[in-house]
Amino acid sequence: MIHYINDDKELKSECLIEMANQVWPGAYDVRRMQEAIDRTINITAWHGSKLVGCLRILSDGYLFGTITEVLVLKEYQKRGIGRELMRRAMDLTPTPLFFGAQPEAEGFYEKLGIEKSLQSFYIDKKRN
Repeated sequence: MIHYINDDKELKSECLIEMANQVWPGAYDVRRMQEAIDRTINITAWHGSKLVGCLRILSDGYLFGTITEVLVLKEYQKRGIGRELMRRAMDLTPTPLFFGAQPEAEGFYEKLGIEKSLQSFYIDKKRN
């Protein structure tokens, strides 16, 4: 059974990094990841003590909110976890939500009735 936590204040970077590396492998810094986690609303999905899904929202609390990522472990996909994370995000957020989507995930968001909005742009701080 999957257990969900709204605004999971106990989420630790080591746990998120372990899961993130299975979805988006990277060289994540434990301290910097914890600082990022502490600045977001974190909705988590757990199977026992294993983090299997996470959605993070960065919001100013009034005008703007963005979903920074929606992660669900591959072996837990197509079980409604992503849908439940998105439902909870829509219920919890104090603002409209904006987010980008990988092309392969667009169908998932369309099935949820989420409409495409503005074209997004990306500024890479490393290039400037």
